[in-house]
Amino acid sequence: MITTVKTLLILRHAKSSWDDDSLSDQDRPLNKRGKRAAHRMGRLLDEENLWPDLILSSTAERAATTTQRVTEAGGFGGEIGYLHELYGAGPHDLVDIVRELGGEAGSVMIVAHNPGLEDLVQQMTGEYHRLPTAALVRILVPIENWGDLEADGGTLAGIWLPRELD
Repeated sequence: MITTVKTLLILRHAKSSWDDDSLSDQDRPLNKRGKRAAHRMGRLLDEENLWPDLILSSTAERAATTTQRVTEAGGFGGEIGYLHELYGAGPHDLVDIVRELGGEAGSVMIVAHNPGLEDLVQQMTGEYHRLPTAALVRILVPIENWGDLEADGGTLAGIWLPRELD
């Protein structure tokens, strides 16, 4: 019988800028609204004591900067891994990455992109939720270790949107 519950936090990158057509999709920076939203989400993580033990972030500029701004706003001092594989990852890819890298962490956060994140939430919880930029989702998973993570069987424990936090 499994008595341990792990927490998977899913954070979509904050709003990015489309001002410079010469930039590749992976190189787009955050816009002003995105920077403010990332800061708000960092404060939320701190206020609600939701900090993960490990953050896995896409290397795309908008995701990596979201991660940096979120962690700076809340004073996160844990481990951060930046992974190119999170860019464009689908739900099964995301599960595989967490399975492999989650280690002993009680809580892991993924900072990445849609549609993979929305699809992951739907597959894990059986519920569809639109995830606008900088949305944060908390899923509880009844597993002993991350190596046992599946793409289903999670329980939705919270959704936070930056526009609802002011």
